[in-house]
Amino acid sequence: MISTLSDALAERGYETLTAVQEAVTAPELENADLLVSAQTGSGKTVGFGLAIAKTLMGEEARLGAAAAPLALVVAPTRELALQVQRELAWLYGKAGARVVSCIGGMDAREERRALDRGAHIVVGTPGRLRDHITRGSLDLTDIRAVVLDEADEMLDLGFREDLEFMLGEAPEDRRTLMFSATVPRTIAEMAKQFQRDAVRVTTLTGGSQHADIAYQLVQVAPRDAENAIINLLRFHDSQTAIVFANTRAAVAHLTARFANRGMSVVSLSGELSQDERSHALQALRDGRARVCVATDVAARGIDLPNLDLVIHADLPTNTEALLHRSGRTGRAGRKGISALIVPDKATNKASRLLKWAKIEGEWVTAPTPDEILSKDEARLLEDPAWGADLTESEAAFAATLLAQHSPEQVAAACLRLYRAKLSAPEEVATGTSTPPRDPRASFGPSAWVSLSIGRDKGAEPRWLLPLLCRAGGLDKGQIGKIRVQDTATFVELQAPAVADFLAQLGPGGLLEEDVRATVLDNAPDIAARPRPQGDRPRGDKPRFDKPRDDKPRAAKPRDDRPRGDRPHSDRPRADKPGWGKPTDERPRADRPRSDKPRDDRPRADKPRSDKPKWDKPRKDGPRPDRKSTDTPARKPAKAKPDAAAPAKPAEKPRAKANPALSASQSLRSKDGARKPRQKTAGYDSPKRGPKPGGKGKPGKPRS
Repeated sequence: MISTLSDALAERGYETLTAVQEAVTAPELENADLLVSAQTGSGKTVGFGLAIAKTLMGEEARLGAAAAPLALVVAPTRELALQVQRELAWLYGKAGARVVSCIGGMDAREERRALDRGAHIVVGTPGRLRDHITRGSLDLTDIRAVVLDEADEMLDLGFREDLEFMLGEAPEDRRTLMFSATVPRTIAEMAKQFQRDAVRVTTLTGGSQHADIAYQLVQVAPRDAENAIINLLRFHDSQTAIVFANTRAAVAHLTARFANRGMSVVSLSGELSQDERSHALQALRDGRARVCVATDVAARGIDLPNLDLVIHADLPTNTEALLHRSGRTGRAGRKGISALIVPDKATNKASRLLKWAKIEGEWVTAPTPDEILSKDEARLLEDPAWGADLTESEAAFAATLLAQHSPEQVAAACLRLYRAKLSAPEEVATGTSTPPRDPRASFGPSAWVSLSIGRDKGAEPRWLLPLLCRAGGLDKGQIGKIRVQDTATFVELQAPAVADFLAQLGPGGLLEEDVRATVLDNAPDIAARPRPQGDRPRGDKPRFDKPRDDKPRAAKPRDDRPRGDRPHSDRPRADKPGWGKPTDERPRADRPRSDKPRDDRPRADKPRSDKPKWDKPRKDGPRPDRKSTDTPARKPAKAKPDAAAPAKPAEKPRAKANPALSASQSLRSKDGARKPRQKTAGYDSPKRGPKPGGKGKPGKPRS
């Protein structure tokens, strides 16, 4: 290892390297491309910083003058990129390295000026890095190593195109190191495309995930979820804690709720600017804030000092989110707690989530106010201030206090002043928290109880179950089958819970008003519920509750016509004009064409219209099918007079065929009969002559 980096590690208190750091710094992997998978909190940032040291520096102890960057590190989120920059800055500080960040949401002009001054290592997010490359402010010609941190997360966020662009712009002889918590198929394909014979390095073992993290499942009623979070924060009193929510709205709501309770809280979500997010993280590192409410934007890569508690206000959507959220604690050998707030209806979902993540969790209840106050007293007694030596001013003040008040009064006032600085604990519903019972598992030894209420008095399991839990002190897991009969209801209880159940009841086994419980010696003979309305099958039950009349209904004649020929309705529409009028029943050919008087004026005197007149009735009857071969020939049309010669009314010359048309395309045959019009390219109709009795040049063919 290079001496300057060894000195930096020693100053930071690194006595031994972690498993992933030792794996990536093996001598045989100095020049190889790496595909590394390791769990969060294993020291991956320092690991790839050590892995690329020989590639950047060779055998030298210091780097040369800063010019074009030698290494490019890409991270999915702004916070992770800033953290990587800080880690590499102290690791390469003694080597004289200049580390520059290019992060979305920051001032791009300042970043361009920093790149112009030169850099050895550039750290950034995909979008901003690509922007600098396309604008020419980031030159990748001298890049020797490219590191993709949390590569799977970048692909999930949709940065695949940006990553492929940057890897394509970097030199082909570079080293490419990919670090990912998991290696899905997309990561393997990218490694095959952009890496040269990558060496697979993994430090994941078959043991439990995050052995330094204690997972707790806090089962609460839905209305007590926020109160349970407040009590957890008060009970553990962690120096730094993170509360994860799934939406920005939930983050804003919880932040306001905690601030109203007097807690020093900050928030992290995508709706905040980069400056606001940076200030929030700095407040947590400085100790000015102790609680952070965040979305999954803070679930990866963020390392906060003394973070001992992670609370999932909303259950994670998948196992990866659970592991990355919980991985903010229990880092570098420290112990931590990951508490999941589980409403009653989400117990099965929480159990499946931990099962798929191969994690063993403990089902607990939310801390009660008495437990929190007892914890406060214990922390007060363990405070190191009790063993500190007194100064002269402190001794004089102590003597004054003892002269005016008794020692008991002084101690009580000390406790009250200590509690006044803390948020008051919240009341939560108490009860035995047990993991959800597998419905396929046996109920165990049981006993039956008879309730003096049945179907005749409206008994239903949906209100009997909470009555048994409330009045009998039972948990839902201790209640089995509930069978409602006509005059009684039989309930199955776990045998060990029967004695406590009877002790909670009033005299005579009274549950509520006239509902009494009696323990049965044997299992009851539960009769099947009688079929309603006599012996008639359920399928013959009438569709309506109204009584049917006994009048026979006339059978509706069946319409055998094709569906397209059927009318939409036989009933006239009299609400609109024109509907409901009597129709002409004569055949279509015998009907008059129009009720309007026929216009007998000469055609030449009518105004000319350029619109086609296809929908007007033809003089010689219906238009025949164009494809028919036996269409009768029409009468020869009269030729229009030539514009140069005077018109002869007695004998008019026949129209000449257009020489531009072929014989098959001519509009008239030799005997003068009009042929069916055929479309030709670039031609639609023959030339037209001038109007009869008018002046002008022959018209041009339509186009």
